[in-house]
Amino acid sequence: MFGLTKPKLPISSEDKEWTDQSFVRLAGLLGSQRLRESTVMLPTPEHFPDPYDGSEESLQVMFRRVAKQMQVDPDDVELTLFMNSEDLTRDMTPFYSGKSSGAAGLYYHEPAERAQIAVKGDDLKDPLSLVASLAHEIGHIILLRPGLVKREESDMEPLNDLLTVFLGFGVFTANCAFRFEQHQSYDRQGWSARRQGYLSEQMFGYALARFAYERAERKPKWVAHLATNVAGYFKQSMRWLESRDEPQLLSDGGRAA
Repeated sequence: MFGLTKPKLPISSEDKEWTDQSFVRLAGLLGSQRLRESTVMLPTPEHFPDPYDGSEESLQVMFRRVAKQMQVDPDDVELTLFMNSEDLTRDMTPFYSGKSSGAAGLYYHEPAERAQIAVKGDDLKDPLSLVASLAHEIGHIILLRPGLVKREESDMEPLNDLLTVFLGFGVFTANCAFRFEQHQSYDRQGWSARRQGYLSEQMFGYALARFAYERAERKPKWVAHLATNVAGYFKQSMRWLESRDEPQLLSDGGRAA
């Protein structure tokens, strides 16, 4: 009656298995040292010291910082803006990424030409969402351009979201997984909600916990930057991992165990 409640995962066993296997897969493709050595990027002046004013010029500066952190040469990528998904059709984008409705970013290229990514012009006013979009689309360059992953794979997009966690941008992509905002003015009030990305807040919470667990970070300070829901799922997942003394997925030799 007075026994302690056992920790419970916030995701299904199937989602946990996919996440774990995908971490191992990414380690096999990129090396587990990329996870262990990556800097967890935060929305702070320390990590983003450049002034941001919502202009295309400041977007380019932000893009270069994100690309370099993900070990992609920004000079090899062309960055553009689009106002809506109809601006770039599938005929124009042979390596189109994302659904036509609500896509936050697009990645496309002709194999023999320079890689190109595009982000929504509306996101210029939301730097948090912008960093998440840039990290996701740069992830496509890492996985798709060299052919590490096939575009047709059914879980390519969720895997790409997981890659942002693997490479240290999970705080941004997790916090943008679900955004709820309330609006009020002198004559009206209301609310809006939107999703960004392909993983749920629950899956991001577990993925971030697994990321920290693999790095032997039991109480990382960066958790303070997570949105309330994601932070709750992270802590719940970490308690579960620790209570079961789960083995680490990745070896110390740089490749998956």
